[in-house]
Amino acid sequence: MIERAVREIRDFAEETGLTEKRILVLFSGGKDSSLVLYLLKQAGLDVSALTFFHRWSWKETLNWAMKFTKGLGVGHYLVDITDGLLREAVGRKGPVCIHCKKVMLWNAKWFALNNGFEVLAKGDNANDKIIGALLDQCDGDIRLCGIPRIGVPFFRPLIKYTAEEVEALAEEAGIRPYRMYEHARRRQWREGCPLQYIDKEETIRPELMDLAYRVNYEVSKIARRRKVRISVRVPSFEVMAWNPDEETLRGIGEVVRRFKGGSDASVRKA
Repeated sequence: MIERAVREIRDFAEETGLTEKRILVLFSGGKDSSLVLYLLKQAGLDVSALTFFHRWSWKETLNWAMKFTKGLGVGHYLVDITDGLLREAVGRKGPVCIHCKKVMLWNAKWFALNNGFEVLAKGDNANDKIIGALLDQCDGDIRLCGIPRIGVPFFRPLIKYTAEEVEALAEEAGIRPYRMYEHARRRQWREGCPLQYIDKEETIRPELMDLAYRVNYEVSKIARRRKVRISVRVPSFEVMAWNPDEETLRGIGEVVRRFKGGSDASVRKA
């Protein structure tokens, strides 16, 4: 599968002129963006990685991402978006991810333009819900989309692969990102950052951002040890877990009570 995927990318790059372009991959350190970086490198394209982080980012996943790009031999740029995220998100309703994506997209555009990159690449696959206003602006093959309001074309080499096919490709390539064992928002394993667990009806405040990080970091220690996906919403302290056993729930309950001040936690098993 890897050989075929690399060949498809190389052929597409030759058809569209991507072989002559500098490509910047929006690299989160997750499986999809890691696979994109790997495939573009194997296809012989001029590729680098761009990772955004903020005060509440998981340090463990960032460390893994830096080791991965070093092993791959590609340039890796790190940009701290803490100030921009605070300006965009604080005082508004959640989820935080909506505001964070705006900050990342704006920074990606200007980083690319100011540093000589001609194409941005993402790890979207066929299961991602991106058909709509964004891709309606694409003429022809949706793998390469020149979006007028952004001004930098987007390359999505995995957009015709299902999540299951991406999983198989990553496994064949030996790509196994560091897992925080987050619950995430869908059964497909899609980790992000702890700020996604601020209750969506809440007005975003720095104190809630700090709380979301601290609670979920402690919970992740148990989740990783028990190999169970768990996250905690704040300030409701609702515990979300994929099939936890009673011992795991007791450990999570102790963490939640410590942060909540002794009250019981509600648990939703998914």
